[in-house]
Order: sequence, then C-alpha cells, then structure tokens
Amino acid sequence: MKRIAFLTLAFATMITAVFAQEKQASPKAEATGKIGAANVKIVYCQPSARGRKIMGGLVPYGEVWRTGANEATTIEIDKPVKIEGKDLPAGKYSLFTIPGENEWTIIINKEAKQWGAYNYKSSEDVFRVNVKPTKTSAPVEVFNIAVEKDQVVMKWENTAVAFKVKG
Repeated sequence: MKRIAFLTLAFATMITAVFAQEKQASPKAEATGKIGAANVKIVYCQPSARGRKIMGGLVPYGEVWRTGANEATTIEIDKPVKIEGKDLPAGKYSLFTIPGENEWTIIINKEAKQWGAYNYKSSEDVFRVNVKPTKTSAPVEVFNIAVEKDQVVMKWENTAVAFKVKG
C-alpha cells in the first residue's frame, strides 16, 4: 500500500512540474546570430507587460536590472568582439542594464551564473557602455532580445535599446 501511495505521489509531482513549466509567466528564450566571425547566443527570460507600466515603473530607472526575468541574462560569444568599441574576449557573461529615460547603461559582468541581480557585484564588471533608447513604433507586450546585423536589440513596452557589436 505504501508503494502505491508513493508512486501516486511521485507521478502527481511529475505531472505538476510539467504543467508548471509550460505555464511559466516569463518563459526562457534564446537570441542567436552571427556578427562578423563571432557566434552570439543570448539566453534570457521573457516577462510580459500585462497592462503594467514597465519602464520607470516595474523596471525602475537608475537601478541595475537583470534584463529580463528570473535568472540573469547571459551573453556568450565564441570569438573576441567589440561592444560599443570595448574589447570583449570570447566567453560567457551576464548581461545587466541600468535603464534610464534618456540613456541606458549596458553592463557585461564576469559572473554568468546568477539569479536576477540580487548578488550582482560591480567589481565583477568587465565593462559598462552607455547607449540611447528609442521609442518602438508599436507597443511590445513581451520583452525580447534579437541579434540583428551588427547589434543586439532589446524591446519592451514602448522602448527599444540597441548596442553595437563588431566581430
């Protein structure tokens, strides 16, 4: 009898876990592409706006943001590149941002395995660069990142932010 109860509980736990993964509020996503000779892979989680004020609200201006949801966003490159003119050796890094109304800071951090920005340490930054945000032509419900030609583009709500990558 104990064995049947244990197996039933184990089966129910597995089914619950499968359904929980399918209905994540901020599912995992990947943006991949080639810039110059370098392969670029960005892994992040996609929160949705769901009627909330995002920039300057849910994502406060002037504070380090994990650039997505859940664990920290990572950027992985297989060859050295330049990001906004700064050298980045091949490797895997975390990608943080500090959103601002008129300027965003893009942060490349050595520690790729982090949950959110809770244990973020600026002493682990490889570098920071500043870029200007633009307005999107239409509202963007789900946060997304894309590798396009010679840049990485992030969009959410009514904001787009891009940084140049040279391979």
